[in-house]
Amino acid sequence: MKVACIQMDVLQCKKQKNLEKALCMALEAVEKGAELVVFPEVFSTGFCYENLGYAAESLPSPLLENIACFSDANDCIILGSIILKDSGERGGKNGFTEKNDLAERENDISGKEKEVSESNNSNLYYNLGFCFESGTLAGTYYKTHPFKGENKYFSKGSSIDPISLKKQNLKIGFEICYELRFPEVSRKLALAGSDVLVTTAAFPNPRSEHWKILAKARAIENQIPHIACNRTGSAPDCSYPGGSMIIDAWGEVKADAGSKECVIVHDLDLSRKDEVRKAIPVFEDRRVELY
Repeated sequence: MKVACIQMDVLQCKKQKNLEKALCMALEAVEKGAELVVFPEVFSTGFCYENLGYAAESLPSPLLENIACFSDANDCIILGSIILKDSGERGGKNGFTEKNDLAERENDISGKEKEVSESNNSNLYYNLGFCFESGTLAGTYYKTHPFKGENKYFSKGSSIDPISLKKQNLKIGFEICYELRFPEVSRKLALAGSDVLVTTAAFPNPRSEHWKILAKARAIENQIPHIACNRTGSAPDCSYPGGSMIIDAWGEVKADAGSKECVIVHDLDLSRKDEVRKAIPVFEDRRVELY
């Protein structure tokens, strides 16, 4: 399967410009044959805390409808994350109101009702991961481990499960940024049958070496390919090193985006995980009675 990372400089709180840029870069990816495209974390706004009410999407979301239309028109899979405002007016079991392609697909999702945690905000916000497959909303993921200051603004998700793609018959283990530091997250996803791990991120400087090492480690220890998509550029309080990578099940980096805005594409052999797990039977040799 040809997969792509969209490594972009996210303009602070510039929703329309970021969406246009992301879709333009995604078009470049699909023109190169990409079947699966990953955007960085909160790619449409960055962490726009200064204007969270504007940055956050309410449902039904015009921005997500744009992503769905692109996914449908180009017969591709798209993953990323946005800021979601929980208005309490949920249209279905995953909160997506029945409108156009988004609603009709909600029954395809195995999603459970998300537990709403305590918050000091009058309105609750989430870092919402999404996955569209050929226009179908295949699944969502609410970030379960906000990082430091994010806890002031975002409520935590309450479940970690792979997203199942019907058309591709594929399971995607999806995690968001800081969760790269928690091996328990990717291991839970791997044990649940994920075929590939996807990390959407805004992993900042000066921790670029941590990013590289952790991204490769998650692939090596779980013996699955890892598409690790980070942003580049700068925000008011930090800068971002890029370093997006496409890593195979052996832990070999097959494509590296470097530090600039760019699109990377690689044809991943998803079946190689079976070969790797046969050569080094980590999952068979686990001592589950001890840990």
